[in-house]
Amino acid sequence: MGLIFYFNSCAGTKTKSEVKEVSSDGYHLVWNDEFEIDGLPDSTKWNYDHGDGCPHVCGWGNNELQYYTKKRLENARVSNGKLIIEAHKEKKGNKEFTSARLISRGKADWKYARIEVRAKLPSGRGTWPAIWMLSTDWNYGGWPESGEIDIMEHVGYQADSIFGTVHTKAYNHGINTHVGNSAFYPDAESSFKTYTIEWSADKIDWFVDDNHYFSFHNEHKTFNEWPFDQRFYLIMNLAVGGNWGGVEGVAEDIWPQKLEVDYVRIYEKKSTSE
Repeated sequence: MGLIFYFNSCAGTKTKSEVKEVSSDGYHLVWNDEFEIDGLPDSTKWNYDHGDGCPHVCGWGNNELQYYTKKRLENARVSNGKLIIEAHKEKKGNKEFTSARLISRGKADWKYARIEVRAKLPSGRGTWPAIWMLSTDWNYGGWPESGEIDIMEHVGYQADSIFGTVHTKAYNHGINTHVGNSAFYPDAESSFKTYTIEWSADKIDWFVDDNHYFSFHNEHKTFNEWPFDQRFYLIMNLAVGGNWGGVEGVAEDIWPQKLEVDYVRIYEKKSTSE
């Protein structure tokens, strides 16, 4: 996945009391969820993907082992100021695990923005949490033509690494041309970190706790290289096993496991015409 970086894990962390409407570099807060009301996630902000992905892409296209539930507190809930996405070892449908995948599709999407998600990751072989984005309108076609932005991915068997990646028609793992990088954070499973992208018309930058570790630049060719001039929505999920998460198997004795999210904050820059 490229070069690996190590950063001070205490740098750049924020608390809820420090929410700013306007950042120092001109970004304005346009959407956020601080997860302050216990119960199911806010239905005005979040929808769910649910089921096992069948009949079209069983295992959600990656041979994953979980069944995503909808409006089930055991798998997705707000508690004590945090969103908890929790995977359980329990049979549902044809799957041996349950979990949740929250999406902002139909509620909110963005084109060119700073996306911040502060989260603490699960641990153990077989866990595969992700914070990522897909195209709202799929104007360039199906995956990967319309693009994918992986803000943060983590696999339990490589516990000390955070990954940021893009997928396009020209650059994707299906043809082994995907583009990304990784950062070394050995405490990502034990402490909250802020996972961020800054996405403009020219490039996408990736950060952990405000430490930059990867950039993907617009080559100004075609949508095959850069489909990121469209609206995208946010996804947060905890998968189990699969083509990447299950490379070294799935531990039997670690469940349940949690992806904990402290906040989601979306910032945009005002246009020069305003």
